[in-house]
Amino acid sequence: MAKSKAYIICVSLGVTFTAIILIAAVVCGYMMKPKLQPCQSIEFIVEDADERMYVTDEELTQLLIKQGIHPTTLHIDSIGLYLIERAIKNHPMVQTAECYLTSQNEVKVSLRQRVPILRVQTPKETYFIDSKYRKMPMREAIKDEVLMASGNVEELFAASELADFALWLQDSKYWRERIKYVHIETPQMVFIYLCGDSHPRIMMGTLRDYERKLAKLRTFLERGQDAIGDKIYRELDVRFNGQVIARY
Repeated sequence: MAKSKAYIICVSLGVTFTAIILIAAVVCGYMMKPKLQPCQSIEFIVEDADERMYVTDEELTQLLIKQGIHPTTLHIDSIGLYLIERAIKNHPMVQTAECYLTSQNEVKVSLRQRVPILRVQTPKETYFIDSKYRKMPMREAIKDEVLMASGNVEELFAASELADFALWLQDSKYWRERIKYVHIETPQMVFIYLCGDSHPRIMMGTLRDYERKLAKLRTFLERGQDAIGDKIYRELDVRFNGQVIARY
């Protein structure tokens, strides 16, 4: 009987001791659990801000607030960096964006803006084509000097052949200051206008082989003036191989 009582007491003590350990473990675990830390701030780093500035901190901030993902309203473990990055990338003026969290609980977004290379003006709308050949909306903030195209400009033509020509033009030291405007009657009949009121329009035909056509035109402008004299011509036709046809 004494042994049974002793056994019961030992079991009771063992259960009690185990319970104490479990309670202590729970309490310690709760005390050691890191507290939810709030996000301290968000910073937008526009890498090409010295070249152009189409987006503002306020605009991007309001974009994130509207979507309910602005990080300063959330705790660190609740911030969706991917959602922030995706929202910024979807901004019509943003080309690339990368979002990350610093050790100081700050969210930083590094981004680059889209680069317009061509402005298209049709009877229906006006828009830009960017360096990735994508349509880009009009904005008053866009002050870049880019080639302007008007007339019967189909979007597919603008985002292909015209964009190719516009990019080439930006890299041409000679022509980029001389050609600012093209007019499209059809993709098979393109006219280029040189800067200056006294210059004639240039009949290109198609934009295919434009480098050869403009090389021929440059030779004519630099050396052919003596043959023309003081006559004023209204049009130069460079569609045909080996010749420039001047029309008065």
